[in-house]
Amino acid sequence: MRRSLLPFLFLCASIASAEVTSIGSRRELFVDKLLIDQMQGATLRLHHPEEAGIAVKFDQPWEGRFSAYITVIHNDEANKFQMYYRGNAGFKDGTSGEVTCYAESADGKTWVKPKLGLHEINGSKDNNVMLANLAPYTHNFAPFIDRRPGVPKEQRYKALAGLGGKSGGLSAFVSADGMHWQKMQDAAVITKGAFDSQNVSFWSEAEQCYVAYFRVFTAGIIDEKNWKPKGVRWVSRATSKDFLTWTDAVQMTCDQPLVDHIYISQTNPYFNAPHLYISTAARFMPGKDVLDDQAKKYLAEDTKAYPALIKDCSEAVLMTSRAGTTAYNRSFMEGFVRPGLHFRNWTSRSNYPACGLVQTGKSEMSLYVERHYGQSTALLQRFTLRLDGFASLHADYAGGEMTTKPFTFTGKALHLNLSTGAAGSVAVEIQDAEGKPLPGFTLDDCKALSYDDIDRVIGWKTGNDVSALAGKPVRLRWVLKDADVFSFRFE
Repeated sequence: MRRSLLPFLFLCASIASAEVTSIGSRRELFVDKLLIDQMQGATLRLHHPEEAGIAVKFDQPWEGRFSAYITVIHNDEANKFQMYYRGNAGFKDGTSGEVTCYAESADGKTWVKPKLGLHEINGSKDNNVMLANLAPYTHNFAPFIDRRPGVPKEQRYKALAGLGGKSGGLSAFVSADGMHWQKMQDAAVITKGAFDSQNVSFWSEAEQCYVAYFRVFTAGIIDEKNWKPKGVRWVSRATSKDFLTWTDAVQMTCDQPLVDHIYISQTNPYFNAPHLYISTAARFMPGKDVLDDQAKKYLAEDTKAYPALIKDCSEAVLMTSRAGTTAYNRSFMEGFVRPGLHFRNWTSRSNYPACGLVQTGKSEMSLYVERHYGQSTALLQRFTLRLDGFASLHADYAGGEMTTKPFTFTGKALHLNLSTGAAGSVAVEIQDAEGKPLPGFTLDDCKALSYDDIDRVIGWKTGNDVSALAGKPVRLRWVLKDADVFSFRFE
C-alpha cells in the first residue's frame, strides 16, 4: 500500500521555515558566517586598525605605569566623549592607592584631563581623579550610560566594580552625572567569577535587559584562599532586569578550542548594529618572553619595579557574539591589533584595548589600546577603522562569489558598505529560498557597483526597489572582483 507523502512534505516545509532567518532592516556585518551558505573564490578577511596618534599619556603621579582598564563612552546627549580608567602608580591591586581617573574629548581624538576638584591627591585637588579611597572598586571601575527607556535620571550612569575576597564580587553603582557615584546596595550583585579584570556591562536594546561579561577560568578556581585557578582565562555572562538581581553565570562557548587566555573581553553592542556584540579582547600569552638582550637592557629600570614585564606578551583579538546567545564566534584567530614595531609593546599586559568603540567621523570609528604597560612611558593610543570595517567579504582580482542562506527582510532598497579597485566590482543576484534567480533581479539584470562608499544602493535594470520581495524568503548571491563588502542592510 502506497503511503501518503503529505506528512513528509509538511515536515520538510517546517524544517525549511525554521532555517529562514529574519533580519528585518538591521545591518549585517561580515564578521561571522551566520548568513553564509557557500563561498567560491571569496573569503572573510580581517581588517586591522591603523595607528592614529596618542590619545592619553599616563604621566601624572596618581596615574602611572599601571594605569589600565579603560572605558570610552560617547555621550551623545552632551555631545562629548568620556574616558574612565584606573590610576595606579605601583600600589598593590585592590588597595587604597588605586584611583579612578577621568578624561574627556569633543571629538574622540584630542583628550583633556579636567581638574575635577573632587579628591585631594598629594596635597591638592587639582587633578582628574573621579574616585578615591574606594578600594577595591577603583581597581576595575567600568561604567556605561544606561539608555534603557524610562531609566531614572539619578541612575543614568551605571557601573560594575569589585574583586573577590572581602568585596564578595562585583558591586553595582549608579550616578546621575557620571562623576558622583553610590552603591545600589551593600552586597555584591555577582559573586561567582574571577573578577581581577575589567568586567563590563550594558543595557541591551536587542535583549531588553542588562548584560554583564566577566572573567572566569575555564576549569574554575580550585583554591580561592591561595588563588589557584585552573584552565585558561575566559568569559562568563549573566543578565538582569534591574541591575541588582542577576541570573546565574553561564560560561561562554566558542567555535574554536579554548586555548587562549582572554584577559579582558570588552564585549559591547556595536553602535551601528546593536544586535551584534563586538569584543576587542586581549589575548594574554603568559611565559612568552620574546625580547632580546638589547631591549631588556633598555627596560632595566622599569623591570626593577615590575620584574614580570619581560616574561609575557599580549595583543588584541576580535571576537563576536549575537544578542541573546552564549557563544563567541572567532572567525579570525590572528591578531587584530599586533604589538607592532616598538619593543616596549612586546611586554606583559601591553596592547589591552579599552572598552568602547566610538564613531569619530562620517566613515571612521576609533578604538583605544594601552601601550607600554608597566613602564614609565605608559600611554593610550588611538586606532581607526572604517565604519563597519572589522572584516569583509573579499575577493581578489580573479573574482569570487558567496551565496547566503535563506532570510527575510523589510525595506525598499539594498544598501552596501563596499570598496572596490578601479578594475573591481560588486554585483548581487536575488534568488528564492531554493536558489532560483528571481526575474528582474538576476545577475545579468544587476548594475554592478565599482566604487568606495559606506552607504551605496545597488540596483537592477528595473531600478533598486526590492519592496515586492520584503517578507519573502530570499537568498543573495554576491559576485565580487577585487572588492570588499563590509556590511549590508535593507531599508
